[in-house]
Amino acid sequence: MHDRITIVPELKVQSRDLRIDVCRGVALWWIFLDHVPNNIGNWLTLRNYGFSDAAEIFMFVSGVSCALAYGRAQRSEGWSGVTRRTLRRSWDIYVAFLLLTLACAILVHLVGGGHLADESNTRVLFDQPGETLARAAILQYRPVNSDVLPVFVLVHLLFAPLLWLLLRAPNVTLGVSLVIYALVHAFGLTLPAWPNGHWAFNPLAWQLLVVLGAWWMIEGERIRPLAASRGIRIASLLYLFFSLVIALSWQVTWLETMIPHALANQFGTLDKSNLAPLRLLHFLAIAVLASWLVPSDWRGFTTPVVRGAIRCGQHSLPIFCLGVLLTFASHMALLDISDGLAMQIALSLAGIAAMIAAATLLKSITIKQRS
Repeated sequence: MHDRITIVPELKVQSRDLRIDVCRGVALWWIFLDHVPNNIGNWLTLRNYGFSDAAEIFMFVSGVSCALAYGRAQRSEGWSGVTRRTLRRSWDIYVAFLLLTLACAILVHLVGGGHLADESNTRVLFDQPGETLARAAILQYRPVNSDVLPVFVLVHLLFAPLLWLLLRAPNVTLGVSLVIYALVHAFGLTLPAWPNGHWAFNPLAWQLLVVLGAWWMIEGERIRPLAASRGIRIASLLYLFFSLVIALSWQVTWLETMIPHALANQFGTLDKSNLAPLRLLHFLAIAVLASWLVPSDWRGFTTPVVRGAIRCGQHSLPIFCLGVLLTFASHMALLDISDGLAMQIALSLAGIAAMIAAATLLKSITIKQRS
């Protein structure tokens, strides 16, 4: 048992695995592009080409990075250090969520509210500020596009016991996570939410991706040969092609006529809130092919665009919050200035450039503080 406990996930090299940062950074860009309504930029994202989107990537990679970071902390500081770090990170995300909620309300107020208050789910904050802020404090109220932060508050709050279980019984722990996920779909299990009882990301369902990411880092050496097998890669490729055709049929008229109506309807209402199984399978297929096509020493890491993604991924919390505010600003610009194609392209590029610039500034500040 002692030998088992000391097997803690670690990178094969001293530097951090840049694939984690790239995935997280690109996911942040995609989340921004997807959340700007009527924006041609979202055709550059995953959402229109399959069943899953950037959210699945973000959740899974968070599980991977948590296992790595807290695994190293466990070796150097023990379980008390892991607990201290997870609580501190959970608190940081919680504070960021509350500040982001207030910032969203201020932005909506500055532009006069109107229909934007309804679209952003801030109308209730203006109508019932006391109760709404109290509900936000216990993570039951969330403005639009900030929904993922309360999930991460809970994830980090509980990650120390999760890591303890994963290091001792990884497959059993994953099995329990799968059972919880199955109960969500069988009985509609969820956590309390306000005012409509709806979570955009039901924590009881989306926890599976976080657990999968952490489990992969701990048990990966045993299952990587299977995941890299030719049969799994072919099956993944076929499923991605199938989902591509179905997803494009929702957007392209001539393709829609070629897909049986009953089949298109069957896949047209994939439940994102509870992480529909077809969404989960789509993400896993992407993960299988991505791990095969992008090695840890990929030459593309040195290109300017990928370096920008890496910087954003290394400062995911502030860049996510910035992305939410940029979404509001871009939406207002499309409504008040112009919603033309040129404006859509300009706002998309400017938003990503602002995220890269902010991440670069944060990196330089961090370097100066360390020196």
